[in-house]
Amino acid sequence: MSSGRSFKLNSGHSIPAVGLGTWQSGPNEVARAVEHALRHGYRHIDAAAVYDNEEEVGAGIKASGVPREEIFLTSKLWNTHHKAEDVEEALDQSLADLGTDYVDLYLIHWPVSFSKPAEKKQRFPLAADGGVDVIDVPASETWKAMEALVKKGKIRSIGVSNFSKARIEDLLKTAEIKPAVNQIEAHPYLQQPELLEWSKQQDTSELPIARLETIISTFLRALDDLEVAAIAKEVAASPPRSSFSGPSSAVPSFSPKSVTPSRIEENFQDFELSAAALERITSSTRTTGTTCLLAWVSTSSESTTRLS
Repeated sequence: MSSGRSFKLNSGHSIPAVGLGTWQSGPNEVARAVEHALRHGYRHIDAAAVYDNEEEVGAGIKASGVPREEIFLTSKLWNTHHKAEDVEEALDQSLADLGTDYVDLYLIHWPVSFSKPAEKKQRFPLAADGGVDVIDVPASETWKAMEALVKKGKIRSIGVSNFSKARIEDLLKTAEIKPAVNQIEAHPYLQQPELLEWSKQQDTSELPIARLETIISTFLRALDDLEVAAIAKEVAASPPRSSFSGPSSAVPSFSPKSVTPSRIEENFQDFELSAAALERITSSTRTTGTTCLLAWVSTSSESTTRLS
């Protein structure tokens, strides 16, 4: 995949092929990582309210000296603010933390809603029984509020994250603006071929349906995978780098996380596995994933009522 490549979304805006993920980055590391990435050619930064580091992301963007209009900035709406009246409040907080007046892409982070806590940044409010306090908010309600923010100019493209095919199809029944992105976990240990193929079909189909770009957001470390390690040695790349490289037509964009300068630079280098090498990685049976274990990512479009 070419580091300088970008892909057109159905909103008309383009998303860079490679971004910097900011999930699970330690305190005081994110700003330096973002600054380093932008100074070395990155133009997509993937952030989220629940990562609790958007202020650092904003500081890194400012320190880089790269003009805001050259950066594709993603943020995500957390589960506690899915009610229509709470969506703009959440976005405004992210905008303030990031130091910008708009985001290029805003996603519903998970297809599950939590009650809104009294404490501003409490992420997992608890119910009386000790479980996470899950409430029923239709995704269509959240989506309508996000559509209004596109019209206000605070968001350029909207999408979803960790949504199943069924959930997206349900959302499309009422959506005025179709999702530009479904950001999912996809890697050798959680390949999700059916969802990837379905998304690909939406790109090429003549049916009046959204063009759904599928982005790799997270992946398990492949250091101990012998097949991946062997391929990495053949192409002189690290195993983790090899695990998310492939023909550009397979996955248009990905956002690997790193705070290590050398890794940040490596992830941005032009690098593409051959179809044969990709087949070697994907043909083996691997069943260890993460999102597949969560009730939030059900193949059903029905709401989950309580997580414990």
